[in-house]
Parts: sequence; C-alpha cells; structure tokens
Amino acid sequence: MSQILLFNKPFGVLSQFTGGDKSQTLAAYITQPGFYAAGRLDKDSEGLLLLTNDGKLQQFIANPEFKQGKTYLAQVEGDIDDVAINRLQQGVLLNDGPTKRAQAARISAPQLWERVPPIRQRKLIPTSWLELTLFEGRNRQVRRMTAAVGFPTLRLIRLRIGDWDIGDLQPGETRMLDVAGA
Repeated sequence: MSQILLFNKPFGVLSQFTGGDKSQTLAAYITQPGFYAAGRLDKDSEGLLLLTNDGKLQQFIANPEFKQGKTYLAQVEGDIDDVAINRLQQGVLLNDGPTKRAQAARISAPQLWERVPPIRQRKLIPTSWLELTLFEGRNRQVRRMTAAVGFPTLRLIRLRIGDWDIGDLQPGETRMLDVAGA
C-alpha cells in the first residue's frame, strides 16, 4: 500500500533530509524510513509538504504535467488592489518567461499559528492577504509573482496540493494516509 505523509513544514526548515543543521531539515521531524518529499517548499515558506514511499506517486504529485493545483496564502506588503489581482489571474511576466494563469483572490486575514520569527512589519505600510492557486511549479514563483505586481510577499503558507490539504495540522505535525498507487 502506498502512503502519503502530510507535513506542516515550519518556517526555516529545508525540504530535504540532509545539509546544514539537522534541526533545520526534514530529519528533525520525519522519522518514518523510506519517505521522500514530493516537491519542495522553500526554507522561508510554511505549510503543506507531501512525502511518500511510492516513487511513481512522488512523480505524479511533483510533475506539473499532471496539473496538481497548489493553493497558497500570501501575506503581502501593501493593500493589494484589483489591478494586481487581475494581473496575477492573467499570468505575470517573470525573468524566466510568462506564468500560467492563476486563481487569485484577496481574503481577510486568516486565523493561523504564530510564525517564529514573526514577519517584519513596517509601521506605516499595511499588509494584506491573498489566496493563490498555481498550476505550475517554478522556483519561488508566488514570491516572484507578487513582487512583479508590486506587492512583495512577507509570509507564504501552502494549504493544498491537488486533493490533499493541511487541515488542522500545526507546524511540525504529520498525518499518514494510505492511498492507491499511482
């Protein structure tokens, strides 16, 4: 039976088992042998990371050809406007080419766990939140997209990959699921 491990990756943790300080890698949190990350989530981002013990399933989850939508919450610097939201929805030109269309909407500030360390906040500049769903996976894509429309990302949390979501997992927590093989 194939298994998927849902993991709420804390801020500052690498999406790998080796390299650097062990306390800042998956090795500090994932003790089940034979599980490998299906995709990445950068060190400065939080939220859902999927790991699996099935190589074909890992490929299916990580490969953008299979269009597993990835949904993020982004706290951005500034009061994001409809013009920026529309640009995100249409796709943004980045230095490595145009992005695909994204689903994007401004949302109210969500109820979340505290981030350690907290984001930097500037007294005179407000922040706002948006929910973004992407159907491709470029390096630091959400951060680059929000910056390209004039609203740099301060905090980024992945909530969902395809049919799997973070649910009520707190940072550092995992949940094991049995799934049919890919």
